[in-house]
Amino acid sequence: MSAEEALKQLIADDPGRDVRQLGIVDAKGGSASWSGKDCATWFGHRNGPNYAVQGNMLVGEATIAAMEAAFIGTEALSLPERLMIVLEAGQKAGGDKRGRQSAALLIYKTEAYPYLSLRVDEHAYPVAELRRVFEVARQQLLPFVDGMPSREDAIGGLPKPVTDMLMTPPPFRPGGGGSGL
Repeated sequence: MSAEEALKQLIADDPGRDVRQLGIVDAKGGSASWSGKDCATWFGHRNGPNYAVQGNMLVGEATIAAMEAAFIGTEALSLPERLMIVLEAGQKAGGDKRGRQSAALLIYKTEAYPYLSLRVDEHAYPVAELRRVFEVARQQLLPFVDGMPSREDAIGGLPKPVTDMLMTPPPFRPGGGGSGL
């Protein structure tokens, strides 16, 4: 289905559609968004080729506009990095009108398992903390995930430098700095 077709089907059958938000990007880059009329103000969405941005309980439209501009302006970067920049732009533009509390990235690529799943909750600066965790994951987790078995390669395989890095105690790995406890 196209993003628009999937959106129409999902909201048609949802008795709670007036309080929901939904964004879909299909495999061809088509996008569609929905913001129910009873979402908490400020709410809204924007979408275009390869993206859908939505939010509610925001300080205003500037948050969504900044997120959209950040996504459009970072086409040369990887999707995980682009999404991190989008979150940072939304926070800088005002973010949630209630203040800061949590931030997350959940990215699927071609497999049934997530390519990247990071979350920060109950933090004074969750987007900044998510950036810190993201940088560690970018250097340590993603090279491991890239070597996992996949639909294309049932065995997978980690290059020796990745295996060597993973066999190093966490405080001494790239991006490390934890206590090692």
